[in-house]
Amino acid sequence: MIIDHLGFKVSNYEESKAFFGKALAPLGISLITEVKGWAGLGKNGKPEFWFGQGGPALGGPARCQMHVAFAAESREQVRQFHAAALEAGASDNGAPGIRAHYHPDYYGAFVIGPDGHNIEAVCHTPEA
Repeated sequence: MIIDHLGFKVSNYEESKAFFGKALAPLGISLITEVKGWAGLGKNGKPEFWFGQGGPALGGPARCQMHVAFAAESREQVRQFHAAALEAGASDNGAPGIRAHYHPDYYGAFVIGPDGHNIEAVCHTPEA
């Protein structure tokens, strides 16, 4: 797995929530959580597909249309991703660290890529 989760803006949050809730139910995908105006759908308690009403994509700037989070195997990989992305020309959008509002071991780092998308690396395991 390389993609941990992704998210994008929608024009009508409630309509999208109803649509995806019904359309994805046969696949075993359902609403897991809602955080800061974003719906997280998935399986087995893990939200992998996110959408939110207009506004920035999961913490990105106003021009940000999409959020993609890549799965990291360790917190060190998250730190390395952040440093490499900044070196490659990205803008910082959140230094490596715990994001406890998602869960206690959520360790992520965020950058804004060349097209304005919010790109993240995330590790869900506790530090060894």
